[in-house]
Amino acid sequence: MELAQIRMFKTVAELGSIARAAEKLFCVPSNITARIKALEAELGVALFLREGRGLRISPAGQTFLAYAEKILALTAEAKRAVDPSSEPSGPLRIGAIESSATGRLPRLLAKFHKRYPQVALELTTGTWAQLLDDTVSHRLDGAIVAVDVERSQLKRTPMYREELLLIASTSFGPVRSIEDLQDKTVFMWPQGCPYRAALEHWLLRQGLSLPIVSLASYGAIVGCVSAGAGVALVPKGVFEQYAKGAGCVGYEFAELAAVDNLFYWHENAGVHPAREAFVAMLREEFVA
Repeated sequence: MELAQIRMFKTVAELGSIARAAEKLFCVPSNITARIKALEAELGVALFLREGRGLRISPAGQTFLAYAEKILALTAEAKRAVDPSSEPSGPLRIGAIESSATGRLPRLLAKFHKRYPQVALELTTGTWAQLLDDTVSHRLDGAIVAVDVERSQLKRTPMYREELLLIASTSFGPVRSIEDLQDKTVFMWPQGCPYRAALEHWLLRQGLSLPIVSLASYGAIVGCVSAGAGVALVPKGVFEQYAKGAGCVGYEFAELAAVDNLFYWHENAGVHPAREAFVAMLREEFVA
């Protein structure tokens, strides 16, 4: 079993095509086909199921893929470990919840790229649960989420506290208390979002029930609010980024506690100069 075979297998599994994998790896398709067949012969199982001219990963292939990702991640770690003092370079895969990617990270990402041009930074957004799963599986080098949970194989550190604002259109009229929201529609992310949970707990404590429309996009949420269709609860970073410029007003309520955003990484990730430089810049930007 060779690293080249494992890398070819992982690339085909990700792209679902030998031809596309060949383009990405700069080799001919016949070479990939031969190397994967040799790998299957060594393992004694079919890693892919051939269906006409296409193929899909087999159950055994799914199992092997998890190990392939770990092997390649450890290989990358070993290369970094021999020269830990080198300038950060190479791929850095960071995940972030949408609010962080929209509100807090744009300026930092530009600053990071300028300071470390040799780092190929990839930013992925998703739900906090998916981002942590991807970090456990080494598909991400780290993730920023708005929940503080114990997770096997992961370490975490607080980065910043995100204040929450109730936003409404400038045409909505002033919101002086929660009673001003009676019979109003609220636009929020779907269930599972920590900011939605904060809203629901707030409404429950105040004894108020409001219709909530689920939208998995801050752009759509801000658009509906700016059009006067209702209100929303958003992180202050999102409001500052573009809700304020969309004709929305932000209101603070003492009962709405700020939510910690934390950075998670794999406990066995080892030395990773690019990730460590990214975390250092996060602290530089937010913690102080």
